[in-house]
Amino acid sequence: MEVNLITKEDLQKFKNELLEDLQNLFQIKISHQKLWLRSSEVKELLKISSGTLQKLRINGNLSYTRVGGTLYYNYKDIEKMLNGKG
Repeated sequence: MEVNLITKEDLQKFKNELLEDLQNLFQIKISHQKLWLRSSEVKELLKISSGTLQKLRINGNLSYTRVGGTLYYNYKDIEKMLNGKG
C-alpha cells in the first residue's frame, strides 16, 4: 500500500488553483450580461446620478425604451457610448 503525504505547499498550490478556477467561473458569469438594463442598474454600472442619466437621454447620447413607466437601456448601446461609437 502506497502512502502519499500532503504538505503545506501542496495545500497552498491546491488553494491557489481553486481560487483561480472560481475567478474564471465568475468571469464567465459576468460576461453573460443582461441585454436590457433598468435605470437603477445603469446608474450603478456607470456610477452616475439620476440627473446625469437624464442628461444622457435628453442629449441623445444614450437611447432608451419605455415600457409602461419603466425605462430600459440596451447594454450594447451603453458599450457603444462608452467606446465613443454611439
